[in-house]
Amino acid sequence: MFSVFKNAWKIQDLRKKIIFTLFIVILFRIGSAIPVPFINAEAVASLFNVGTGTDFLGYLNTLSGGALEKATIFALSISPYITASIVIQLLTIAIPYLERKSKEGEEGRKFINNWTRYTTIILGSITAFGFYTMLKNSQALSPVNGKFEAVLQAIIIIGIFVTGACLIMWLGEKINEKGIGNGISIILFTGILSRFPAFITQSIANITTGRAWIPVVGLIGSILMIAFVVIMNNAERRIPVQYAKRVVGRKVYGGQSTHIPMKVSMSGVMPIIFATSLISMPSMIVALFYGNQIPQSGFWAIVMKLFSQTSWLYVVLVFLLIVAFAYFYVVIQFNPVEVANNLKKNGGFIPGIRPGKPTVDYISKILWRITFIGAMFLGIISVVPNIIDMFANVGLAIGGTSLVIVVGVAIETVKALESQMLMRHYKGFLE
Repeated sequence: MFSVFKNAWKIQDLRKKIIFTLFIVILFRIGSAIPVPFINAEAVASLFNVGTGTDFLGYLNTLSGGALEKATIFALSISPYITASIVIQLLTIAIPYLERKSKEGEEGRKFINNWTRYTTIILGSITAFGFYTMLKNSQALSPVNGKFEAVLQAIIIIGIFVTGACLIMWLGEKINEKGIGNGISIILFTGILSRFPAFITQSIANITTGRAWIPVVGLIGSILMIAFVVIMNNAERRIPVQYAKRVVGRKVYGGQSTHIPMKVSMSGVMPIIFATSLISMPSMIVALFYGNQIPQSGFWAIVMKLFSQTSWLYVVLVFLLIVAFAYFYVVIQFNPVEVANNLKKNGGFIPGIRPGKPTVDYISKILWRITFIGAMFLGIISVVPNIIDMFANVGLAIGGTSLVIVVGVAIETVKALESQMLMRHYKGFLE
């Protein structure tokens, strides 16, 4: 991987793109350190030490690189844009009009991107209002004298949070245009990786308190999980395809052999994001209404206990939801009927399988099998850190979801650099 970056740095065009990407990353980290006015940062940090931040808030805080617990202008991070992208993608499948617009080339892509931006603003406003309500209930805001001052304070805080989310969205799009890799993924990667110093600090604290075995076990486990993620991320099932020969005049076309690559982890990290967001909603509701005054008895206390990350119910539900969402996401992303029709239209066929419905059934059977393996992989990677924390109570700084995102983004960025270098070193038939 380092050799790829070294070789890419020697190419002037790629060197400019890498520098531009690093510049955007630095801007993101600077924005993650600028606090929002009228907010007591110490009171916000206490929310993540009393139990409310262990679930959905803790998940959002990890994605923001710790900006949420510091109440900075980038506190919402890229989460509203990710949610908006998922919503628009699902609506594109469900609404025929949006599906037609998405297939209209460049104009259709601009139309979908614009609606994604509008949805990001709406979801960002809702999330910002919820976070403001939680801060208000937690008495983490600066005191004001009158009602007008309170309304003005709310407008300023919510407006800054929404503006920060929109600015991050714009930074991600700029990376797509002038940088290397996917902008949103790079920002996610940066936010998660910025939590690594917390992991180092936690490891040093364990060593000084006589629990040196925890960092060692954590390091070995992290290396094994990274290797597992890399293997599964690159794993694919290749379905052989043969194209029939066609004689047109005096020329013979076709006859070559190729394959259809079907990745095991086709859905990526989306099932984990869906499942974690859904299962953590009860904790989010309690945090919004009670702030740092977590009820110790009653209905909401039972809900917090059942849906805590150290609860068996949480682990089982997250695992089942990840499996369900993995199948759902693959269904809307990969259409065996369309693949079979394209093969038949271009004179291709799978050896030993008749064209038409038998080809659809064959591709569907393979799709369900590899999706099962990919879903098990995502589920195991996601719940293993929770199970370890249940027994060892080590409080892992970087969980399975973060690990999948970091490793996946690193691999995709290296592949993007390799493809860019391949294009620039390919001389073509003229030389």
